[in-house]
Amino acid sequence: MLWPVVLGYLLGSVPFAFVLARRLGHVDLRTSGSGNVGATNVFRTSGPLLGLAALTLDVAKGAATIVLAQHFATDAATPTAAGIAAVMGHVYPIWLRFRGGKGVATACGVFAMLAPLATAAVCLVFVIIVWWTRYVSLGSILAAACVPFGALLLRYPAPFIAASLAVAVLIIARHHENIGRLLSGTERRLGEKRSTA
Repeated sequence: MLWPVVLGYLLGSVPFAFVLARRLGHVDLRTSGSGNVGATNVFRTSGPLLGLAALTLDVAKGAATIVLAQHFATDAATPTAAGIAAVMGHVYPIWLRFRGGKGVATACGVFAMLAPLATAAVCLVFVIIVWWTRYVSLGSILAAACVPFGALLLRYPAPFIAASLAVAVLIIARHHENIGRLLSGTERRLGEKRSTA
């Protein structure tokens, strides 16, 4: 079935972070903060309330994609393809000229439905890393890298493992600038103010 995949992309493309920041925070995420159209940048530019709302909605659209795909398809491949499409939609949204976020929250929603035990363990990894280092980017990178291993160890179906690997590669690639800043020691920590010097 192709249409659940198309629907997944369109759902993933809904730029909740951008809309919330623009309408309620009066901020254009593309030109503010990190310039990233995602929940972390909403936290930084528009406050924790809107940031939490953006995070929740981005997770929800990933989860909703899987729920809908599983309702209309009985095979494992269709929901996983729809999930990948949802993450791709978030990263490359048609509504914002293909300039979106990094896909972490939407991927969390997708894999919470496809591989819940692995996702729960990975969320714990994310929380520990961010709490310990205050680097959201590092937590996101390591969490993304752990999902395929968790899915493999817990013996989830092969399509789920393949999807988690593909999404992990995409998320890590989207963090290439963050990786450079982490290596150079210039990455901003959570709660750290941007230098005006």
